Amino acid sequence: MAQTTQDDQKRHAPLLEALGIDPDSTVAGTSDGRAWSADGPERTVATPIDGSVMARIADTDAAGVERVVAGLAEAFLSWRLVPAPQRGELVRRWGERLREQKDSLGRLVSLETGKSLQEGLGEVQEMIDICDFAVGLSRQLYGRTMPSERPEHRLMEQWHPLGPVAVVTAFNFPVAVYAWNAAIALVCGDTVLWKPSEKTPLTAVAVQRGLEEVARGLGHEGVTGLVVGAADPVGRAVVDDRRIALVSATGSVRMGYQVGEAVARRMGRSLLELGGNNGIIVAPGADLDLAVRAVLFAAVGTAGQRCTSVRRLILHEDVKDGFVRSLLKAYAHVRVGDPLDPENHMGPLIDEDAVASFERAVAAAKEQGGKVLFGGRTLPGLGSCYVEPTLVEAPSADFPLAQEETFAPILYVFTYRDLDEAIGLHNGVRQGLSSAIFTSDVREMETFLSARGSDCGIANVNLGTSGAEIGGAFGGEKETGGGRESGSDAWKQYMRRQTVTVNHGTGLPLAQGIRFDV
Repeated sequence: MAQTTQDDQKRHAPLLEALGIDPDSTVAGTSDGRAWSADGPERTVATPIDGSVMARIADTDAAGVERVVAGLAEAFLSWRLVPAPQRGELVRRWGERLREQKDSLGRLVSLETGKSLQEGLGEVQEMIDICDFAVGLSRQLYGRTMPSERPEHRLMEQWHPLGPVAVVTAFNFPVAVYAWNAAIALVCGDTVLWKPSEKTPLTAVAVQRGLEEVARGLGHEGVTGLVVGAADPVGRAVVDDRRIALVSATGSVRMGYQVGEAVARRMGRSLLELGGNNGIIVAPGADLDLAVRAVLFAAVGTAGQRCTSVRRLILHEDVKDGFVRSLLKAYAHVRVGDPLDPENHMGPLIDEDAVASFERAVAAAKEQGGKVLFGGRTLPGLGSCYVEPTLVEAPSADFPLAQEETFAPILYVFTYRDLDEAIGLHNGVRQGLSSAIFTSDVREMETFLSARGSDCGIANVNLGTSGAEIGGAFGGEKETGGGRESGSDAWKQYMRRQTVTVNHGTGLPLAQGIRFDV
């Protein structure tokens, strides 16, 4: 077994070494202790593709967390004074580094998560894209001037850097979501601490090393930091630290409740991107071929392990039978296997715990009256983490299991008669991230997009629920957390707003016409 582990590490060594990781020894922190520190217990990192060991890495101990946070708090005092366009130059160069590393980093993302190589490369491209966006933003951190009710007064708003920001990321997008936060926070003048999922630490180490080198080359060493380890104690120590001005956390709803409560107790800010339980409505006038292809990718892409994966398919009764037949044919052509093989469509789940969750959900679906139309089984012949894409017909609109998000390729099928019923069914869950309708009827489209339509943070027409461009703010409502990341004006969450009034006259008029003559 020991020999097999050594052979596995040798097989993965060239890729890791190309990204600055030594797989033959415990990954160590940088010498100054600021960028990141790893002095705790050792963990083994294996790929879910075949279970082979990629490297060993040490968790950050309590003293290491303290060193990193203290270093970022100190670095913030000078980083906030660097002109924003100069901060943008750091992010620009980081984007260039990511371009150079795209192939190797994208492959590492696929190895560590089990997602397809195309998706791994796409995730790195998303990092590059948000860097480009942030560079432009560094010259557009605009305030506004408002008319004052008092003569010879100027009323305006301006924005200042907020402070150290902690980014807690999930395994399914191990690098892109960090970049959404970090690129924006850096140009806003914040220092950034990264706590990645303990299931995908190697991609974080690789990205952090590249970013460190860029920052060091510009004389801004120590503006980012990395801590590795489990939610407790490492994540808890980060969330509870009063020096962290904002905690941006991506993960389950359960985790979000814990983080939100802990940060609120110390009057900090939280930006929560939590579970999705996304639905797609297919109306009678929809382009059904387009809808089948979109539903397939939204359900099967990343093995159903996206927060934007479709979980609930809501079909009009006039198209339900034909649509399900077409979808079953499409499911039958999905190739499950090694995600590094471009011929395969779906790779493994992240680990055996995720497989167990899949099995429990399929069993519960049957117990609650659901009918498995396709799949429902594990695929042990491929490895310990592979399952079939699964389609389940719900017995009724109040199917209990559909209230929960199972992070696996399971899709529940519902039927509706009119649009109001479909929207009610769609909105009748506690989560509110992404949504979609397929229709050629402009009235149906506008109703879905109106205030009485989708209650989600993302609403799409004639495309699936998954996949987001960096230009739009990403996030959801209800138990999804209400946060917004990436584009639009999401940058305001990483800064503090200041209202400024300047009296350039000789009088002292009071607001609201109040008189105070002595």
